[in-house]
Amino acid sequence: MEKEENQNKKDQNQEFDNGNEKDLKNSDNKQEADATEKKEITPEQKILELEDKLARTFAEMENQRRRYDKEKEDAYEYGGFVFAKEAITLIDNLERSKQTLENDESLKSSDALKKTLEHFEIIQKDLITIFSKNNIKPIDSLGKKLDPNLHQAMMEIEDDTKEPGTIIQEIQKGFTIKDRLLRPSLVGVSKKTSKEDEKDEKNKENLDKK
Repeated sequence: MEKEENQNKKDQNQEFDNGNEKDLKNSDNKQEADATEKKEITPEQKILELEDKLARTFAEMENQRRRYDKEKEDAYEYGGFVFAKEAITLIDNLERSKQTLENDESLKSSDALKKTLEHFEIIQKDLITIFSKNNIKPIDSLGKKLDPNLHQAMMEIEDDTKEPGTIIQEIQKGFTIKDRLLRPSLVGVSKKTSKEDEKDEKNKENLDKK
């Protein structure tokens, strides 16, 4: 009986050893297969892989160069944007000064006022000329159709002689720098008179009844 138990233990140990040996062989086979797979990469394939990496690197460098060139160009073209936006307030101040003098009852029709306004006109024209040389140009507004990209409507004025949406008053002059909007023109646009609006409404009601 004791011999049989010893024999069973011996058999179990033998099976365990065989299993470990099998696992070790499988592990060795896998490592050999991996090593073989690695060895199968040819020099040509390695060169192609390196060429691909190099091409990607050059592409990234080219993209960075283009971004840098664009930023440099924008800085050159529009670097004075903030300064220009502040500088055009000089024209606004000249306009306000002219209006103040023109509305002064004690100065109206005087030679002093006439000469002062003439000087103001010269200064204003010189400023606009200097701005234009630096690609800062006033927006042409009066008589034009309202363009939301260039104009900002501040009021509607009844006027049957103009098409609705036509600019008939310029409250504040707008400017562009190159192809960018520096500030929009503040304008008043035409609209139909109330009588015309009522007439159109009645015509619409009559058509609806029919």
